[in-house]
Amino acid sequence: MSRTPLSAVVTTFNNAATLEACLASLAFADEVLVLDSGSSDGSIEIAKRRGARVLVEPFKGYGPQKQSAIDQAAHDWVLLLDADEALAADAVRRVRDELAAPRASGYDLPRCERMFWRWQHPWSKHNHHLRLFDRRVHRMGDDPVHAAPRRAGGTVARLDALLLHQGEVDIASKVDRINRYSSGLSGGRSRRAASLVLKLRMLVYPPLVLLKHWLLKRQFLNGWAGWIASVSMAYYAFLKDAKALECIEQARDDGSVARRFAQQAQGEEADRERSDDQHRP
Repeated sequence: MSRTPLSAVVTTFNNAATLEACLASLAFADEVLVLDSGSSDGSIEIAKRRGARVLVEPFKGYGPQKQSAIDQAAHDWVLLLDADEALAADAVRRVRDELAAPRASGYDLPRCERMFWRWQHPWSKHNHHLRLFDRRVHRMGDDPVHAAPRRAGGTVARLDALLLHQGEVDIASKVDRINRYSSGLSGGRSRRAASLVLKLRMLVYPPLVLLKHWLLKRQFLNGWAGWIASVSMAYYAFLKDAKALECIEQARDDGSVARRFAQQAQGEEADRERSDDQHRP
């Protein structure tokens, strides 16, 4: 069966532990392109051994880096994966079948998460991500952390082609990612939200996030791993607003200190002028 040609695109940086499985699941694509940002752990060698076209560029940010890789792909239809993701076995057939006669300009794929010591329960709710798309219609957004293709201007459908996401292999990795992501988002959030709004959100929103993940996303089916993941997401929600508030308060404090120094300098200048007046004949 003939189908639309497909480029599989992966961005990497020191992903040797997961890259082999990722690229193996993409072997069906007409092209596999890997854009690396300076790995030192053998990721580049793995990609070359798997037959990928490998490019190396300095890291420009999550969205710009992925867009650079997409722009350099050979084909307009792109399957965009992270290096710690892989297509499930039956997902390959579903992607092939869909590309025989695409009914949309992009497709949301469900993602099954590796949650610390277990895989996500099949009955708990999967997140869906726009990963299969026509690059002429969908380009990467400018979110500093959670970069994803924009949906405007095209038609996005759901395709039951499962992604397997290795995610955080332990709780320490989860906490580290939460800390990095919340720091990356804090500047933008501080410019968009008032301090009162952030304070109210810190009080109200984290418990709602906990309930959303534990009950609505059915994380309770994942046992203690689901509880830890739910609490982690509530903590992430809290930390994003807390760090944004910190940016606002630090800017206010810095401004206050600057004003005090300026006032002090003006006062000293006035004292010198008065002293000069007193000594004039």
